[in-house]
Amino acid sequence: MVNVDIVYKTVLYILNKEQRGYLTPDEFNKLGIQVQREIFEKYFDDLNQQLRVPQSDNEYSDRIRNLEEKIDIFKTSADCTHVPANSNFSFPTDLYRLGTLMYEPTGLDFKEIQPINYNEYFLVNKSPLTKPTTAYPVYVLQGTGAPSTAPSDVFVYPNTITSKVKAYYTRIPSDPRWGYSVGSLGQYVYDSTTYGANLLNNGGSLLSSITTNQTDFVNGTYTGTVGVTAGYSTSGAGTGLNITVTVSGNTVTQVTINTPGIGFAVDDTITVTGSGGVLGGATGNLVITLASTDFNANSTYGSTQFELHQAEQTNLILNILMYTGVIIRDPNVVQAATTLVQQDEVNQKS
Repeated sequence: MVNVDIVYKTVLYILNKEQRGYLTPDEFNKLGIQVQREIFEKYFDDLNQQLRVPQSDNEYSDRIRNLEEKIDIFKTSADCTHVPANSNFSFPTDLYRLGTLMYEPTGLDFKEIQPINYNEYFLVNKSPLTKPTTAYPVYVLQGTGAPSTAPSDVFVYPNTITSKVKAYYTRIPSDPRWGYSVGSLGQYVYDSTTYGANLLNNGGSLLSSITTNQTDFVNGTYTGTVGVTAGYSTSGAGTGLNITVTVSGNTVTQVTINTPGIGFAVDDTITVTGSGGVLGGATGNLVITLASTDFNANSTYGSTQFELHQAEQTNLILNILMYTGVIIRDPNVVQAATTLVQQDEVNQKS
């Protein structure tokens, strides 16, 4: 795994643009997604090429082994979902390349499902000797007609098989994301919290989500954990949220998330009970109704690291620089980055 913050800051350093004037976080994230996907897809072509040439016996310079190690990061397995209406199975949504499809009815009784085409199925299905059975099942791949990186549906025969179908496959890398908040000087501040679409913004403000405020709170700062600290509660099922409430001029002027917790959802309310002495003995309560912008999915908070092997850090930086040169229309950056990328490819394949 390659640290997204190191890659971004290295790119900025090489561009000599510490103020991020040439490459904003949003631009970097888009380029990062493109470059990671290009490097990942190239693994399979490179592996095919290396299988045709002699290899070194040294364990550290075996190119086939090194490529397989990079691909192994993304190998996984998951159950396929049966769709009764279509008599087929749906693949996991993150499938990129299918390896093996297995029928696993009980315990260690595994049956590999053999791939065939429709014309082959029509032929083998005519004879009792070759007709698919639960002991010798087959499958046919089919797409949905919508744009996709891989077939999304699979028909398993005999169609009496309606469960226990498992795919062993290579998944798609998660999109990298350099998450950030905006500092007091307008600078971008890196948020190292692991991105989660339903995760509250770590270090974010809930001020704009206050739906009930008072004018008789006692000035000061109050910190508590929802569901743990007396006077801090929620209408939802979330836990672990720690916040600091700042009162100035007898009214709440800031609510900062110290620890985002888990399990919170849009429209959940967070109540801080003033009458319990939490806010200095006020007669009313502070009520916060969580909005969509308080969560990672609708903000700039939360980061996702590059999932490629750590050996790819240099390739990531060079390829992002190459695209950056196109964006800023600087041929020198494009030429320098392209030359280094080409030299690296020659060294890897020669």
